[in-house]
Amino acid sequence: MRRIIALLFAVAASPASVFCGDRHIAFERNDAIYIANLDGTGEKKIADGIFPAISPDGTRVAFNTVEKTSNTTYARHMAVVDVATGKVDVFKDVPSDNSYYPSWTSDGKQILFTTRPHEVWDLAMMNSDGTNFRVLKPGVQNEVTRYSPILARDGQSVFCEDMTNIYQIGLDGAVRAQWKINKIVPNGDMSGDGRIDVSPDGKRLLLSIDMGEESGRKDWDGPLPALWAVDVESQKATRLTPKNCLAGTALGSTTATFFFSAAPPVKRKTRFIECPSTEKI
Repeated sequence: MRRIIALLFAVAASPASVFCGDRHIAFERNDAIYIANLDGTGEKKIADGIFPAISPDGTRVAFNTVEKTSNTTYARHMAVVDVATGKVDVFKDVPSDNSYYPSWTSDGKQILFTTRPHEVWDLAMMNSDGTNFRVLKPGVQNEVTRYSPILARDGQSVFCEDMTNIYQIGLDGAVRAQWKINKIVPNGDMSGDGRIDVSPDGKRLLLSIDMGEESGRKDWDGPLPALWAVDVESQKATRLTPKNCLAGTALGSTTATFFFSAAPPVKRKTRFIECPSTEKI
């Protein structure tokens, strides 16, 4: 077993992403976006919002704004913050007040996300400056929503999930492949907030899976979160995190390591862990 690097935070952190060049991590805490070095230093708040995704070059973070419009309603828009200057661009020209869950293309030029301009969710894409908005896969009434979109490494298709299945969808909206989650991972499924990441060589998916297992934790109520790697060609799945580790959010991957947030057996503590992507911890 290789060495594990853990960063402890006093309060739980939720969705996050990693830029490995300068070893930075962007994460969400208390409805705000933070960035920090992987050794825990240099933590700073850079914007108010949720669902951060750091750009491939580490200079920008895409996220969702959350704006209260009445006592019971909110508007959510795509936004990008410049890490160095703190300048925030909110993209309100997207024809919806309910957009969320951004992910970057590998060249950092475009952002993939979901948006709900009507009664169903669409998979959409735009340039990283908010221009050239287009719908890749329109939602269909009475069809399950496609969540967690991320572009394949070759830029020619999108991986996403509907809590029961994982899909590979072409840029023309056609379904290229479909895998039933609980067939690949027995007793597993995904939530609408689950994450999918793609390995740099494009051959594996890193999945945040909700397991139908008991955690054995008095302070935990709900399915046991775990990380799994799935080979796209063979559909062979490998569990990467042990049963006593509540590893709910995949943060990103390199050729040798992957990152995730985990709740160890200490209340109100969350840690970010780096560990080998090719072997169990």
